[in-house]
Amino acid sequence: PVHHPSADPAYIVGSTPSYAHDWSQDTTGGIRTHGRHFVDAHGRVCNLRGVNLSGNCKTPINGDHSTFPEGAETVTFVGRPFPLDEAPQHLARLRRWGLTFVRFLITWEAVEHAGPGVYDASYLSYLRVILSLLPQYGLVAVVALHQDVWSRYAGGSGAPAWTLEHVGFDLHALEECGAAWLRGVCGGGHTEAERGLWPCGYQKLAASTMATCFWGGDTFAPKLRVRDGRPDQRFLQDAFLDMWEVVVRAVGDLDSVLGFEMMNEPHRGYIDLPSLYEFDYNTDLHLGDIPSAFQSFLLGAGHPTNVNHWTRSFPMPTKHTDQKLLNPQGRKAWRQDGPTGGLDLLGANLLGRTALIVAQIDWYTDFYYPFLKRWTERFCPPSWTQEHQPPNMVFAPHWLLPCAHERANQGVNPLKTFHWGHKGARDNFSAQIRSLVEAGYRSLGERPVLIGECGVPMDMNRRAAFKTDDWTWQRRMMDAIITALERANVGFTLWNYNPDNDDTRGDNWNGENFSWFSNSRATLRASGLALPLSQDAKELDLGGRILDAVVRPYAAKTAGVPLKFEYEMATGAFAYSWAVPLSGPSSGSSEENTTDWQQQQHAGGPNVHTPPLAGHPQLLARETEIFVPAQLTQGRRLIVEGLREGDTYTYDAARQTLFILPGAQTDESVQVNVQKVRVRFDPPVGKELPNDFWGDFAVPVGAVLVVLLAFVAYFFVERV
Repeated sequence: PVHHPSADPAYIVGSTPSYAHDWSQDTTGGIRTHGRHFVDAHGRVCNLRGVNLSGNCKTPINGDHSTFPEGAETVTFVGRPFPLDEAPQHLARLRRWGLTFVRFLITWEAVEHAGPGVYDASYLSYLRVILSLLPQYGLVAVVALHQDVWSRYAGGSGAPAWTLEHVGFDLHALEECGAAWLRGVCGGGHTEAERGLWPCGYQKLAASTMATCFWGGDTFAPKLRVRDGRPDQRFLQDAFLDMWEVVVRAVGDLDSVLGFEMMNEPHRGYIDLPSLYEFDYNTDLHLGDIPSAFQSFLLGAGHPTNVNHWTRSFPMPTKHTDQKLLNPQGRKAWRQDGPTGGLDLLGANLLGRTALIVAQIDWYTDFYYPFLKRWTERFCPPSWTQEHQPPNMVFAPHWLLPCAHERANQGVNPLKTFHWGHKGARDNFSAQIRSLVEAGYRSLGERPVLIGECGVPMDMNRRAAFKTDDWTWQRRMMDAIITALERANVGFTLWNYNPDNDDTRGDNWNGENFSWFSNSRATLRASGLALPLSQDAKELDLGGRILDAVVRPYAAKTAGVPLKFEYEMATGAFAYSWAVPLSGPSSGSSEENTTDWQQQQHAGGPNVHTPPLAGHPQLLARETEIFVPAQLTQGRRLIVEGLREGDTYTYDAARQTLFILPGAQTDESVQVNVQKVRVRFDPPVGKELPNDFWGDFAVPVGAVLVVLLAFVAYFFVERV
């Protein structure tokens, strides 16, 4: 613990040189986890929010769609997410926008594309340099190993090509025989027929086989050996861990690196599959051609096979509409000179072990947890105390595709499951996010929750905004998502900040277009002018889209425990409340008093608005720092209300920070000191208020009611 200058009774509010969204070691003294919070060395709760940097890290700088999959050994990711000479403008832009917590994406392919044990020293050097620049701009990062559908060579991103070849796949045959859908990694995915097909690759032969071999090859393909004689599971896992060790050695000592994420969205492949003859509609996307596991084995073995074809529908997301003949030429997915001799050893073994798959195997306990333990014992502190969880673990689920919030089966009035308009979207998403977060607290205990991916496609509504430059619907959707996250009191990293995004290619991967920043738009508007890098430089906003939804106030460092934050994008006004525990290490009062206060507030299970207060780390700071973006304050007067007598504040526009210093607490009978602040602007931002059903239809509904009442009155008078 380190005393913050604001702990001094003579401290003048705002007199430290820091700013709210500065997470550098010099400012925070280091960030760690405590209960459901991230805290700095002064005991303040840190609200980490930022970006995934970047979606372009899935693909190499020198990738060529026309020759894919050729040249797998010679690709380079040096310059992903951006060249070093462009780093200052991008990092300064993220600082201006208050998005200073980075989920920095790397891939296995980027580190080890040339072959097993051959690591790209140039990329590792680039990685170290780019991450070492972050603290100069107040940024910190978690280094996340990204994968989707196992590998680019299976239709996604992640593992190098040689992992598939060592198991025996013929990279040039995978799409023709239905083992993978590759058009999306070769520039496709933008047409209506191809939109959103890539996740179905998880169920296809290449990705499912690789995931099954990685997690459970010893169980499901015990006879499969790679060229050096090792079992495939041991070979793949050892290579994966060795690659991670190289990464940790390269960047693990940097102050800017807070931690590591073992693997993005791990998939179990065929493990735990209830049937080899169908996938679960409720958990596996059914869109386009969906062969069952058994049909995939047939296709990979060179047998033309009719498979079910699915299309989008309503009210169910998709429906089975047709059958389609795949692999009519009878091409095999397996190389004759591979370790299997052209045979699918995994598929043959699975066909004889269906009962074992269902009755005796559990992916989590039998495969995922043991491997997670190997990873954490190798790269995390050895002092973990629970069976499958390192002590500094963070729950980082993803929430990218909001869907209808089904609550009717929970005893809720069915009418309440319908939502209308912008307000309805906020409430719908808030219920979903809150349910997800509180489920995490129930399952994992009091651990931090940080939503690792969340975002909005820029090309929604059939790319209409690219023609009109009207981003209203994207802005409303993003506001609804972030409002839900703020109501749940959790941090997040938005998907995604991609400098290579443009209106034609999007993020240049499987047709996705999620980046709300586009370098091409910034270049066109800036006309070659050098960009200033200060926080008040509005030129940094060039190339941004829906910034009024993305760039918004938030309590970055709280001298206490956050309770509730509510922001209204239409006016710029926000309200925030937080509790300063007067029990636990910082005051000497009994822990029981704090518990009593919480029981009065909430008698149920874990709740996003009533966090535990007892045992909070000793507060060695009094000052709370709130990020208030310059976009809101330029040309407007910031008005602060709701503070108590004796509380002081100041707003520094150059640092985009509202500093609040509570006065001394004199009432010894108070168990918990709850601080509140309201902030508004004069003049207000002045955008349209969020709509709801009554806002849209109050007048016509009222008119109909008047007419009905008139008829009733008329008939009543006639009868009289």
